[in-house]
Amino acid sequence: MKNRGLIIGASGIAGSNLADRLIEAGWGVYGLSRGRTQVSPAVQPIIADLASAESVRAALHSLDVTHVFFTAWARQATELENIRVNGAMVSNVLDALEAGPSKLEHVALVTGLKHYLGPFEAYATGAVPQTPFREEQGRQNVDNFYYEQEDRVFAAAQRQGFTWSVHRPHTIIGFAVGNAMNMGTTLAVYATLCKQAGLPFVFPGSATQWNSLTDMTDARLLARHLEWASTSEAGRNQDFNIVNGDVFRWKWMWSRIADYFGVEAVAFDGEVRPLEGRMRDAGTQWRQIAARFDLVEPDIDRLASWWHSDADLGRPMEVLTDMSKSRKAGFLDFQATDEAFFDLFDRLKAQRIIPA
Repeated sequence: MKNRGLIIGASGIAGSNLADRLIEAGWGVYGLSRGRTQVSPAVQPIIADLASAESVRAALHSLDVTHVFFTAWARQATELENIRVNGAMVSNVLDALEAGPSKLEHVALVTGLKHYLGPFEAYATGAVPQTPFREEQGRQNVDNFYYEQEDRVFAAAQRQGFTWSVHRPHTIIGFAVGNAMNMGTTLAVYATLCKQAGLPFVFPGSATQWNSLTDMTDARLLARHLEWASTSEAGRNQDFNIVNGDVFRWKWMWSRIADYFGVEAVAFDGEVRPLEGRMRDAGTQWRQIAARFDLVEPDIDRLASWWHSDADLGRPMEVLTDMSKSRKAGFLDFQATDEAFFDLFDRLKAQRIIPA
């Protein structure tokens, strides 16, 4: 096979959808992970501890690939630890491949809009750029592991001669189990809990998010964007925002999601009601629902990321992304966000993750 891709995080929300896309396009695909979550049968699994240079080197010493896609990160207690651990993960992989038979053509790095907003521990507390966010706005003057990962890729590119691309999605909608940042599945679980308990579907976020324009990223669209940038002259050595291409307000989307599940959407009344605090006892309720409907995943912690959805929906500022750079470079794909949610919900039902 001409193109042979190594996906770091092939079982995650971005990596698994990318694997599906590349396999469909005829690539050879390898997936590097700790092996805790099963990858697609068409992906050749490689098990290693990404934080250990020795473990990664042993796993990759004979691998011959043309492309690398970084789609995973490891959350740490502080941003300085995020920088140390996630920066090392990038170097461990690229250093191991440099020592082996691989002649890399391109390395793609998936980060996100915290490039503009700042890391979680200093989230949106600095001089956030004016929306819509544009690539030319550059970096914030704060510690941020995204910047460290970029710098590690840039240094290796200079040394090894491959091209690179950086991809900045907004909140990603897509199918994955056991993912720490998965709003689509989190909202599906929340709506199911509401429906089974006969409770209204209460918006957990801020007035700004309820009323302001925003956007999101379908994982399938991100996968197409990654493939495009890694094989296109226009995608080389560039940073790109990547969102669906439509905009919406949560006051509209909340009703759309509620209608899908047949629950009552409650309009925002001025009070923020985070999910993390309200869902402390949801694990027991979910195990009962899973038993009643013969669902395949009774552990709610492998499905719902309350903290992450709270962070996104509780933001005190408008978050909107400009796609002009990708459009001008030739990437014209589009995805309606409400349909991205519905496609995910349909798949969750088909896979017996939520009740049909």
